[in-house]
Amino acid sequence: MTLAELMPTLGESLRGHLEPGIWPRSTAHGVDGDLLLGGVPLTQLAARFGTPCYLLDELTVRQHCQEYRAVLPDVEIAYAGKSMTSRGVLRWIAEEGLSLDVCSAGELAVARSVDFPAARILFHGNVKTPEDLKAAIAYGVDRIVVDSLDEIDQLGALARYPQNVLIRVTPGVDGHTHKAIATGVEDQKFGFSLRSGAALEAVARVLAQPSLRLVGLHCHIGSQVSRVASFEEAARLMVGLMATVQARFGLSLAQLDLGGGHAVPYRCGDPSFDLQGYADRIRRAVNFECSSHRLPPPHLIIEPGRAIVGSAGVTLYRVITVKHGASRTFVAVDGGMSDNPRPSLYGARYSVRPVGRRFSPLGRPVTVVGRHCEAGDVLAEDVVLPSDIHPGDLLAVPCTGAYHHSLASNYNLVGRPPVVSVRDGVARLLIRRETEDDLLARDLG
Repeated sequence: MTLAELMPTLGESLRGHLEPGIWPRSTAHGVDGDLLLGGVPLTQLAARFGTPCYLLDELTVRQHCQEYRAVLPDVEIAYAGKSMTSRGVLRWIAEEGLSLDVCSAGELAVARSVDFPAARILFHGNVKTPEDLKAAIAYGVDRIVVDSLDEIDQLGALARYPQNVLIRVTPGVDGHTHKAIATGVEDQKFGFSLRSGAALEAVARVLAQPSLRLVGLHCHIGSQVSRVASFEEAARLMVGLMATVQARFGLSLAQLDLGGGHAVPYRCGDPSFDLQGYADRIRRAVNFECSSHRLPPPHLIIEPGRAIVGSAGVTLYRVITVKHGASRTFVAVDGGMSDNPRPSLYGARYSVRPVGRRFSPLGRPVTVVGRHCEAGDVLAEDVVLPSDIHPGDLLAVPCTGAYHHSLASNYNLVGRPPVVSVRDGVARLLIRRETEDDLLARDLG
């Protein structure tokens, strides 16, 4: 991207423009170049909790939950816990009436600790260990989504009562997303292939287990999917498979889980997700196919995660050094790929905004890099920052509520950042900062 192409972005940034859909809904302008989140200045939050720091706007999370339920009142909305799990967040999700999907005994332990209703939990994962399955059974998780023939056999042997299960199907639908997060296409680790007949083999295997009760099918075509047509295609294929199950096994499946992966914008100009259009088209597709196959419409389930918490999050960093290379300027901060590996994993791109003082009206494109010993430790490339950016300045990166805390690591033995919720002028620590004592506690020498 050339400097000329970057200039409109620079102009918007320096005029104080906040890109819609990217920042939490409670974000507002403060004084002297500061921003407010939930009525609290970002500079105050940085001073109180340190940097790097994950911030979560409770209002945004709750409003997203309410919007999904309003647009899809007849659909079960199951929050994809892998996007961001903490006790505080799961309490909000439970209070807003959503269900929950978890992928491990650890995620289930957090849900259990806040008494999340077992009847509203689905257990996912392409590799569930015996410990995972035992934890799900012990808590009475309502539905387990099986992902392999071995898992079906293991679960059948462990289940103490008729355990409700769904079969994860790979429908062969391209979500037109990054290959690392495309899960609906053939020849990858998730689910049973529809095209090869593996899905029907899984149905037969479940029905052969007296301790399992097959209640439905599940599919997930990928993450950051913005094309509603891809979800529509998957829905049609899945109803067709339900009709085949009815014809071959005489079983009418009551539930159809169409997964999540609804896209959110990370930068100005990124595609957003048409939730109302999705609701209308999915209903029509499912109802039409069910009518064509003379099937009763199933109970529908969807699993948004990023779409619930992504834009509720902001990460704060402190500039440590500014270095001028041969052709680029590097702005190095006190975090990096240990708190946000998505740029390295998927080539994810972010907006970056300086806050906390009055900056020069002139700007330049820079590369924001982290503190870790990797050339690939890059948080944002070709973002425009003021020409007078210097060590000590505060940077805010929006849309970091999903897959940031969840993917965080201890690379270079750097402690993971705290998670702070903000609402109505009150900031509350959800997850404290990881300390050196925490790191040493596991090292038994």
